[in-house]
Amino acid sequence: MSEIRIGTAGWSYPSGQGTWNGIFYPAQPGRRPRGSKKFDELAFYAEHFDTVEVNSSFYRVPTADTTRAWATRTPAGFEFALKLYQKFTHPEMFAKATGGDPSRLGQQDVDAFLRAIDPLAAAGKLGPLLAQFPASFKKEPESVGYLEWLLRAFEQRPVAVELRHRSWSDSAEDVRQLLESCGASWTMIDEPKFTTSIRQSSGRHAGAFYYLRLHGRNTAQWWKHDNSEDRYNYLYTPQELEPFANAARDVSRAEKRAYLYANNHFSAKSVANAAILKHQLGQPLDGEYPPAFVERYPDLEGIVRILPDQPRLTASPKPS
Repeated sequence: MSEIRIGTAGWSYPSGQGTWNGIFYPAQPGRRPRGSKKFDELAFYAEHFDTVEVNSSFYRVPTADTTRAWATRTPAGFEFALKLYQKFTHPEMFAKATGGDPSRLGQQDVDAFLRAIDPLAAAGKLGPLLAQFPASFKKEPESVGYLEWLLRAFEQRPVAVELRHRSWSDSAEDVRQLLESCGASWTMIDEPKFTTSIRQSSGRHAGAFYYLRLHGRNTAQWWKHDNSEDRYNYLYTPQELEPFANAARDVSRAEKRAYLYANNHFSAKSVANAAILKHQLGQPLDGEYPPAFVERYPDLEGIVRILPDQPRLTASPKPS
């Protein structure tokens, strides 16, 4: 069976009602993972999972010094999947955020992004790149042409493509052929479904590897919310996760690598669901979890190790 990697989308959520601080990250600041002078969230995260999806690269291209530090702070065998910079997939958002001209996009932008992440590649810690397109990105001749250009431009790296509009699944075979001809994979996504939402089956995919993103099913707050983090306030039940574990197991038997990332990050619900997926797939649950985290997510009781010398909750909370 081929490798299955499970992790979360991002590792740093320091603020907001859905912060990870005091939930997954220990409440007592004295905790020092692997001898760090100060608390290192990434190092602590990497004690529990062997991969992470980097979302910060969507908002700004990281520096080579930053990616080199990521490689240094994580153990051998750890992998980073990186979301492509917004200029590649969200031109209007890029223009609004930076004042730049998104039409001035070319191979120089591709080369700059690849240079920035080269330290991860050199360390053997670079996983797939994620090209996440918005729901407004429809299957039209111009869009198909651009997608093919983007995949050819990044052909030296494995790319997972996240498409959200139903027009792509309505022409699934054409899209599958395009992605496979470029060596890319079609990202499987779980999220609330609306009339224009893409239709996918967790067991069907295209490409040399399997890439799954679990966004949660918070239909009520998907489009209307006070804060962007509210969209991802959803906890999957173990029963809801089983089909994804089964799909990953089938892919692995077919000798393809699988990457599963939980993006329902509100209050570290993604961490809880990623840990449950590891348990369902028979993977060891490395690292230690704060007792307050296990009390908050009782499905982890008895399957994870508890971090000692940490406070417990004063009352049993209901995940919200």
